[in-house]
Amino acid sequence: WLDQFNLSYDPDTAIAFHDETLPAEPAKMAHFCSMCGPKFCSMAISQNIRKKFGDEAAQEKLVADAQSIAAGMQQMSQKFRDGGSKLYQ
Repeated sequence: WLDQFNLSYDPDTAIAFHDETLPAEPAKMAHFCSMCGPKFCSMAISQNIRKKFGDEAAQEKLVADAQSIAAGMQQMSQKFRDGGSKLYQ
């Protein structure tokens, strides 16, 4: 929050508005806002995704891998259907 306040056009007014609803000092140090809370914070969720899955390039590789796997599964499904859809032949 302190970074957000400092980035605003009018930090004093931003702090005043914030303090109207969350006057406690820990509320200014929280890593989430009062709109969504800690469990639904889009910024925190995005940060957690980056931590878990890496940067944009790593995420693109995961998507490409998933698409490749899906294509392979489609091919095997078609092969199964072409073979009469029988489990034991």
